[in-house]
Amino acid sequence: MRLGLALGYWGRGPNPAHLDLAREAENLGYDSVWTAEAWGSDAFTPLTWIAAHTSRIRLGTAIAQMAARTPTATAMHALTLDHLSGGRMMLGLGLSGPQVVEGWYGRPFPASPLTATREYVDVIRQVLRREAPVALDGRFHSHPYRGADGTGLGKPLRPITHPLRADLPLLLGAEGPKNIAQTTRIADGWLPLYWSPTRRDVYQASLTDLPPNFMIAPMARAHVCDDVAEGLLPVKAMLGFYIGGMGHAARNFHADLMARMGYEEEAHRIQSLFLAGRKQEAVLAVPDAFADEISLIGPRARIAERLTEWRKGPVTDLLVTAPDLPTLRTLADLNT
Repeated sequence: MRLGLALGYWGRGPNPAHLDLAREAENLGYDSVWTAEAWGSDAFTPLTWIAAHTSRIRLGTAIAQMAARTPTATAMHALTLDHLSGGRMMLGLGLSGPQVVEGWYGRPFPASPLTATREYVDVIRQVLRREAPVALDGRFHSHPYRGADGTGLGKPLRPITHPLRADLPLLLGAEGPKNIAQTTRIADGWLPLYWSPTRRDVYQASLTDLPPNFMIAPMARAHVCDDVAEGLLPVKAMLGFYIGGMGHAARNFHADLMARMGYEEEAHRIQSLFLAGRKQEAVLAVPDAFADEISLIGPRARIAERLTEWRKGPVTDLLVTAPDLPTLRTLADLNT
């Protein structure tokens, strides 16, 4: 099981510790470092900055949002950074949800998310292969554009720049069972949002017949500390925000996933409290047991024991959100 460092996206401003964490992760032998985006900082610019200050560690987006860019624009970002980094780029993509897609990006959430994802990936693959001009008679991503409001003058094009790698790894952040199953067919890897090493059955039906070298790369907060309950508070804060605030009461993929993982009643309570403006109560309503099973929190010996469980399953890459250098070093030592 390889280790990766997940830095996420910025809060109010750039995190001055991120570059030091990325450099130390490379020195410790971590395989990869990952950035993200929501509705603030983008995923590609910080990753490019990290690329310029490192030499070996692989670089991934976990995740870049599909609604933020056309598939060809995303492919341009990926092939450019792949060249600049000497072939270290991995492209992680996610569809997000209606609240963000329509509220932030000002475009409709696709009526058929599976089809929209499949077409998006198809276009990116065509760009990276550069075998012919990009052409797709799609429902969501037609190339050339054929809408009634177009000029009809669109011309199929291939990228001017020759991509460094036609097989640049492409991973998808998927939560629903059908979306996960499709991911195993069209992508090179899967980025689970929540992964519990003791509940592998939650995803089992979607992960049959995995292709060779398929990556399964969940994110987990890690923190070496003496007080487990205190160490879990940031995990609970994240869960409270995602389950309560990252979606509508009638359509929240994160809450649905928590319910499938055995916490349906708790997910509904968190969501109700958050949407009622009682955000701190929503955070406190997150069960410690759920926060604990999807993270690596506590003394060194406890984390070592839990890492054994993580290694028993199909996870190929553990992407840790570690807030400090000692935790990074401990995990590197325990994973050797």
